[in-house]
Amino acid sequence: MYQPSLDMEQILLDEQAIDGLVSHLADVLTHEYANRDGNTLLAVPVLKGAVFFATALLEKINLPLEIDFVSASSYRSATESGDLTISALPNRTDWDRVDVLIIEDIVDTGKTLSSMVETFKALGAASVRVVALLDKPSRRVVPFTADYIGLEIPNAFVVGYGLDYAEKYRNLPYIGILREEVYQKNNS
Repeated sequence: MYQPSLDMEQILLDEQAIDGLVSHLADVLTHEYANRDGNTLLAVPVLKGAVFFATALLEKINLPLEIDFVSASSYRSATESGDLTISALPNRTDWDRVDVLIIEDIVDTGKTLSSMVETFKALGAASVRVVALLDKPSRRVVPFTADYIGLEIPNAFVVGYGLDYAEKYRNLPYIGILREEVYQKNNS
């Protein structure tokens, strides 16, 4: 029987720790967006990695909101970020009355989120903010700071709870640091 825990150097966040971070962020966001001057709160999870985080977070935000998705990819089957592709932007005409909340699993190089924020601003959104479960500032390539962060983590390759390596490990209920030999043998 396959045991993904054997591929982990260590478990960084277990289910209870993740739930605590998500609950805290949901409370902060509920408070922050309580008075929106009639604007629509549009939650925009970034596919695929943010699905687990977004689902748990949105269940705990105690406000009316709309949900749409964007797809962004830069890793594909690698451990290093490459060319960015953004697709499936929401089709709206009322951007000036929309507060966009981009939901991401991790802030890494900053390329994806920086580009997404600029894209929504160019569409005319009333406001654009980013919430991310994890932040890895040591990997920043472009200056970027998310508005809301669950936890800053070290420069390690993490998987689980939506985060993947070559599309694997997303379904783990925890976040672990993947052993280097697991992805090094596949990149050789």
